[in-house]
Amino acid sequence: MNPDYLARRYAKPIVFVLCLLPAAWLALGILALQSGNVNSAAAVALGANPVEEIQDTLGIWGLRLLLVTLAVTPLRVIGGWPKLQLFRRMLGLFAFFYVAQHFLWYLFVDQAFNWAQLLADVVKRPYITAGFTAFLLLIPLAVTSTQRAMRRLGRRWQKLHRLVYPAAILGCVHFWWQVKADIREPLVYAAIAALLLGWRLLRSRQRRAAARKAQSDAGTRGQGRERYSGQDQEAARSRAPVQRLADQPPTQQ
Repeated sequence: MNPDYLARRYAKPIVFVLCLLPAAWLALGILALQSGNVNSAAAVALGANPVEEIQDTLGIWGLRLLLVTLAVTPLRVIGGWPKLQLFRRMLGLFAFFYVAQHFLWYLFVDQAFNWAQLLADVVKRPYITAGFTAFLLLIPLAVTSTQRAMRRLGRRWQKLHRLVYPAAILGCVHFWWQVKADIREPLVYAAIAALLLGWRLLRSRQRRAAARKAQSDAGTRGQGRERYSGQDQEAARSRAPVQRLADQPPTQQ
């Protein structure tokens, strides 16, 4: 059976459900708390401060899925798994979904839709500045994730979607600065982001070096052809009188 068909028919729905599970678990916890069932597993998992726990969980899963999205290309190239490309857009959209929910929860629940307080936090608190900037960078990527947008933007689409790199860096910075004591978890995410972005930087340099070498080789071959062409023309001019003499009848020589 066609591997592309298997990936689209079976693997993508499974990945979709797996990406949705954290949000579904949080939703179960919220419903349990609202119904008074505080002893359910989903409600207990929200801890003593459900508002903060839900907000943090949404943000962490947004960052995780963003890093998973960045890992698709290295795994595809290094592991020789081309079908992984089929999951990149879905993973990226889920990453944006969790980041957007993280921001909206902060705005509606934590800040009670107080835009003035939000703007004050963005200005005064560096970790909120980093997180809010990362969210803004992800918005045009989510909006232009369709095939139609890809066709309309052409080569500009790829350049635009490179905004995911600073967004991932800012997401790691946001998490790191938010943590006050134990930085081990944000350090792991920052190391993963550095590894994924470093691989891309190295690959880009290798491509540019290969392109320069190919251009240099093409120029050398072109010069060689011109030199050989010039030598052939000179030899032809030197042989021309002799050839004309040889072609004359003996009576005319």
